[in-house]
Amino acid sequence: QVQLVESGGGLGQAGGSLRLSCAASGRIFNNYAMGWFRQAPGKEREFVAAISWSGGITYYADSVKGRFTISRDNAKTTVYLQMNSLKPEDTGVYYCARARAVVAGALSSQYDYWGQGTQVTVSS
Repeated sequence: QVQLVESGGGLGQAGGSLRLSCAASGRIFNNYAMGWFRQAPGKEREFVAAISWSGGITYYADSVKGRFTISRDNAKTTVYLQMNSLKPEDTGVYYCARARAVVAGALSSQYDYWGQGTQVTVSS
């Protein structure tokens, strides 16, 4: 089993920054890509960012490109999402997910384990 626990969410201001963390436990973390998704109220869950097993490949949704940075520390089995230049439309529940392979993209079907989510609210 794999357990993913997100933290770092909360209230942010437009133009500000927040940093999310996702701590993984259980089966091997280092051999799998990781991703972040989010779900705004009344909307479907959407892809935010992904990172390959080594951290050498990253992939972002157009809506966050240039503002968000995904990274990972395999020694700490933790993945991060640094969110800068926040916008009110970034509001939502953010989920981290473990992929089924060493690289992954935007499809939720590419991921098999999910965290419980952390709320991010950005005020204007």
